[in-house]
Amino acid sequence: MVGKTWGSGTRNWTFRDTALYALGVGAGAEDPTRELRFTTENSGGAAPAVLPTFAATLVSREAEPAFGDFDVSQLLHTEQSVTLHGPLPAEGAATTTSRLTALLDRGRGALAVIESSCVDAHSGRPLAELRTGLTIRREGGFGGEAAARNAAGDVVESEGGQKWERPAGEPDHVVGYRTAANQALLYRLSGDRNPLHSDPAVAARVGFRRPLLHGLCTFGYAGRALLHALCDGDPGRFGTMSASFTSPVLPGQDLTVHIWDRGGTALFEVRSHRGVVMDHGRFARRVVP
Repeated sequence: MVGKTWGSGTRNWTFRDTALYALGVGAGAEDPTRELRFTTENSGGAAPAVLPTFAATLVSREAEPAFGDFDVSQLLHTEQSVTLHGPLPAEGAATTTSRLTALLDRGRGALAVIESSCVDAHSGRPLAELRTGLTIRREGGFGGEAAARNAAGDVVESEGGQKWERPAGEPDHVVGYRTAANQALLYRLSGDRNPLHSDPAVAARVGFRRPLLHGLCTFGYAGRALLHALCDGDPGRFGTMSASFTSPVLPGQDLTVHIWDRGGTALFEVRSHRGVVMDHGRFARRVVP
């Protein structure tokens, strides 16, 4: 399966879809008069815009080939990276091609790494590149490669080939959000209908007392924090964002995004009252010509 390429279909969207996504990741929740470019199409005197992390919704999981006969309840979304080639249009269509680039043996589990390329369905213009890590619990120990390697055969410990370490100093930006009790129900309308995030019985079967918030919803909250803290709210300056999901989040919990600015790049992590829920966060501003 490693190296196999498949078409993930074409996703069409209008501003209604991008506004619904923005609401799903908390835009306007604390102050409905802010972020109007992302939540309305006729307010604030500015053209409507799209949150950059909307790109993560362009890939259809339904088109993925079967990786094996494992229990799908053991599949966890544990890593995500998004690279934008420019601001996404408020209305458009994207055709996506995906490839399984690695199936790694992590001991207790396996990690499937999928890379996807999204292009404008009409012009072929590149829109975004995505990298998704899916952990399959209880399916490790098969004797496979334990870590991803670059073209030279060297182990790549993290995106960019550099080990991620939390900076010792205080963060340059700390952005707090409160998720709503029905946040997962709102976010799922953007396409991820996994009942783990809505059905208490399904959540209980995998050991959770109630449905969880989608990892990509938390990713979207972090993306909003990075957009406003480091890009002055301009989607055109949003380049690459990557992170690992380390702990579940329940709808209604507070999220705090800690950002260490390094000029054109930044490190970040997301915390709840229970501790770190997203780490290994990296961000790079896009160089605007």
